[in-house]
Amino acid sequence: MPLAYPPISDYGLLSDCHSAALVSRDGSIDWCCFHRFDASPVFARILDWEKGGHFRIAPTDDYTVSRRYLPGTNIVETSFQSTTGRLVLTDLLPVTEDFEDGRLTSHPFHQLLRFVRCEEGSVEGTFEFRPKFDYGLTTPRIDLQSKNEALVYGGPDGLLLQSDFDFEKFDEGVCSGEFELQAGDESVVVLTYELPHLLRHHPFDLEEAKRRFEITREFWENWSDRCDYDGPYKEQVVRSALVLKALQNAPTGAIVAAPTTSLPEAIGGPRNWDYRFTWLRDAALNLYALFFLGYTQEAHAFMGWLRRTSAGIATDLQTLYGAGGERLVPEFELEHLEGYRRSSPVRIGNAAMTQLQLDIYGELLDTAWLFHRNGGEIDEGFWEFCRDVIDVVEDRWELPDEGIWEVRSGPLQFVYSKVFCWVAVDRAIKLAENLDLEADLPRWKKLRRKIRRTIETEGFDHETGMFRRALDQDGADAANLLIPLVRFLPGDDERVNRNIDATLETLTAEGLVFRYLDEDGLSGGEGAFLICSFWLVGNLAGAGRLEEARALFERLLGFANDLGLLAEEVDPASGELLGNFPQAFSHVGLIGAAISLLDASSVKAD
Repeated sequence: MPLAYPPISDYGLLSDCHSAALVSRDGSIDWCCFHRFDASPVFARILDWEKGGHFRIAPTDDYTVSRRYLPGTNIVETSFQSTTGRLVLTDLLPVTEDFEDGRLTSHPFHQLLRFVRCEEGSVEGTFEFRPKFDYGLTTPRIDLQSKNEALVYGGPDGLLLQSDFDFEKFDEGVCSGEFELQAGDESVVVLTYELPHLLRHHPFDLEEAKRRFEITREFWENWSDRCDYDGPYKEQVVRSALVLKALQNAPTGAIVAAPTTSLPEAIGGPRNWDYRFTWLRDAALNLYALFFLGYTQEAHAFMGWLRRTSAGIATDLQTLYGAGGERLVPEFELEHLEGYRRSSPVRIGNAAMTQLQLDIYGELLDTAWLFHRNGGEIDEGFWEFCRDVIDVVEDRWELPDEGIWEVRSGPLQFVYSKVFCWVAVDRAIKLAENLDLEADLPRWKKLRRKIRRTIETEGFDHETGMFRRALDQDGADAANLLIPLVRFLPGDDERVNRNIDATLETLTAEGLVFRYLDEDGLSGGEGAFLICSFWLVGNLAGAGRLEEARALFERLLGFANDLGLLAEEVDPASGELLGNFPQAFSHVGLIGAAISLLDASSVKAD
């Protein structure tokens, strides 16, 4: 049996651009949400080893494991080498695409396919199917229809399990069995999700399963082949792009921060959050990465979601939304689950939806500016909303807020938030001037100067050489590494260089960057933040410190797991990945850092 709670890095991501699943090195699906990333899971063993549910296929004897993504795809191939032979398990969530309203649109089959093939010798294996619905609250009924088929239902979910393996029902809520394959033999398990009132028998069709495998592989290969990036570290950049695509909800265009909830930022600690939502703070970074890599359709789809979701009254703009644009994603705790490695509480929903975070206005306008620069249309209705956002900035920019890191210790005058208020006004001015749009430019330019003056006079500590965490609080904040990246200051500005050195001295361990070291209203510690470390790479590259930048970047790549996936954080002492997994923020940071290195290398060559 696999070790309870394997490392977070043991997992691989499966996606059909609607749903997500995590498969471990031991061949166990320990997390799976069908239909939507934020749906209740049908397997959730990562949150409670006994109560969460799982679906494991593996050899009976001892084995060693190697695995990979099939090149250019989100299909995981796991190879088990036992004493008697080699078994290969191939896992995917099948997906196809066709033209709809003049554009390619992906469509899921709402299935999990698990192909089992003996490559050499003979292998005896076992499978255990133990679904749990509603975050482990519901042990569903399993009705065996034949030795190869079972209907599974209970509460709001239903599953159809089919295979050419023989099933045996041993315990309530468990379907298991054993098999033996000789070299060249192949079997498949098909798990289909349905609403329980629609759950029906369907004939098992091995050839159809193989066809869906092929069209899914073709879907991912065609997508990754469209990547325009042709610089160093292309393999890692393309893998990160595949993560972003995997986390984009195809019907709406939203990109969720991660496919999981409550994976801890420190083992045993309380910093466990639900990241299956879309944050405005990610918007400009996501759009920049997608446009630069040539994924215009995905960028336009994401911008479409942003425009629809943010529409309405500018004062109502909030920090995060559901993948469908939902405003209400209230946070509450699931006390019946012990959490990953007893890291409680387990949370669903996210209370940051109610916080004031002034940076969202800058992120929205920066996204609009990037969209325009890449050929997107800023129509009259959206521009009217943007003008209203600048009015909100003018009214609110001097207020304290909870900031990008969503502290729960009370609002402060965060420097990062002021910088992004400046970004909002700066990008609005540029849009108005470039497109000859209606705007009160004298008033906006005066506001832009005022915000800049405040940041430069009150936000920089000349004694320490560091941008302050807040106007009303000294201390370091890694978010200020974005100051040159959003062009508030040029990369070679003396203050940027001094801030780099001060960050290295005060906010790093083993070369990795922490967000901050100050009180934030929560107990327990956390790991170093990978995106902050990638921002440091961008700062070093922009400052002309290419050797340092490249060395740090390559060190960061070493924390990815064997499939190239990154979590939100890393323990600098052990190298263990921490937090929700995989994390879009970390992968978009990797892409941005690679682009910074490419740009800086080009400048140096010139």
